[in-house]
Amino acid sequence: MHMLSFILWVPFFGAVLVALLPTAQQRIIRGLALFHVGLALILSWSLLARFEQGTEAMQFVEQVVWSSTIGVSYALGLDGVSLVMVLLTTLLFAVALLASDAVKTQVKGYCAWLLILEFATLGVFMAQDWSLFFMFWELTLIPLFFLIDLWGGEKRHVASLNFVLYTMGGAIFILIGIIMVYRLTPTQSFAMSVIAHAAAGLPRQDQMWLLLAFLVGFGVKIPIFPLHGWLPLAHVEAPSPISILLSGVLLKMGAYGLLRVMAMLPQAALALQPLLVGIALVSILYGGLLAWRQSDLKAMIAYSSVSHMGVALLGISALNEIGLMGAVLQMAAHGLIAGALFLLIGLLYQRTHTRELSDYGALVRVMPGFSLLMALALLAAMGLPGLGGFIAELHVLIGGFERWGWLMLLASLGVLISAAYAIRTMGQLFTGPVRPTMSELHDLQPHEWLAAVPLAAGLVILGLYPAPVIALISATVKGLAAIFTYSL
Repeated sequence: MHMLSFILWVPFFGAVLVALLPTAQQRIIRGLALFHVGLALILSWSLLARFEQGTEAMQFVEQVVWSSTIGVSYALGLDGVSLVMVLLTTLLFAVALLASDAVKTQVKGYCAWLLILEFATLGVFMAQDWSLFFMFWELTLIPLFFLIDLWGGEKRHVASLNFVLYTMGGAIFILIGIIMVYRLTPTQSFAMSVIAHAAAGLPRQDQMWLLLAFLVGFGVKIPIFPLHGWLPLAHVEAPSPISILLSGVLLKMGAYGLLRVMAMLPQAALALQPLLVGIALVSILYGGLLAWRQSDLKAMIAYSSVSHMGVALLGISALNEIGLMGAVLQMAAHGLIAGALFLLIGLLYQRTHTRELSDYGALVRVMPGFSLLMALALLAAMGLPGLGGFIAELHVLIGGFERWGWLMLLASLGVLISAAYAIRTMGQLFTGPVRPTMSELHDLQPHEWLAAVPLAAGLVILGLYPAPVIALISATVKGLAAIFTYSL
């Protein structure tokens, strides 16, 4: 049975069925969308029982040749890293749909575009052919444009256009890189494994130019400084469920793609290590300082994402096993952290219609459940021991120290900055007098708990018992680290 194709196409066919339903049947539309998202979630997590952890080889491989002349095929497969990303994707899409009750207009279009977005995102992480990868990469732009433009805030038109222009601009560099790799290698195939084997033998100078092109393209999505301009506006103006997906899943596509091309161009990766670590450290500090200055809660989390993804890039730049392990763990941890924060801030905004931090106070008295989960997510964001963020950052710092030594003090400063704005946020949200406008707020509802608890549980489990996740990705990470060691 072609399980990956089944998981991939479930959201797509769900979108088709939703589009065929009468617009007035909102409850049926939501139920049908939730069924397909839930089915993709269950099927993807069932892969854990069949996944062999001791090998770095691609598993559940499927391939159908589309054109043998140019070497294009429908090829899917998963290794430890891509499986983690698929599991994170299906979980966060289920959470986002559960949190979409506030969407009251054009529900059919909203659910259909959300399902198409899940289809495209899963395709990025499953694709084992560069042409297929790029097709899915570009496909994510269409639903995101409409989800922001039609259901976003006051500046949604500017935000959606800004997002598309930035991402399409980056995609041009990715496309150029893919075509040049294809032209420079004698493979006549877009298969990732075939191109990776051939591209590793390219001259160092050619590899460096190719990696720079890929760095710009994937760097827009990560996002790295100074290619992050689209992110704050898109996050602030997007509906909160879409912000969950933007920060929790879509940013990981950039880091995932960069990781794949660096393994394909190992000599360039080693040569450009100083550039990568410099960008990573600037992103950590710059994103953290801007997050600390924000009074808008969504803007604060948006800028913190620049800082946290800088940590992932720092782990990748180390090019050693523990650093790469930390990068993947950071991608997973940040997906849970950002998902939880945007979910909870969105639920709070539905009740108060304000995101200004100064408008809140003593929420712990009127919304104790919300306060507990919000505090947990903020503590994980600042890297508190016992939560997922700490495990990821610890691996990155150790891997970075092994490669860069005391330069990691700058990364530690970024951790301190994140602690500063996280503690400030908790202080203003939860302490002080109860404001009259906030005294009648109701705590989280059952379906809101259903959306938030899996993310909180994931952060606690990843923090206290990370061994299963590490075992899942260990063989893949060892294989990646060996590529760079061999190329020295």
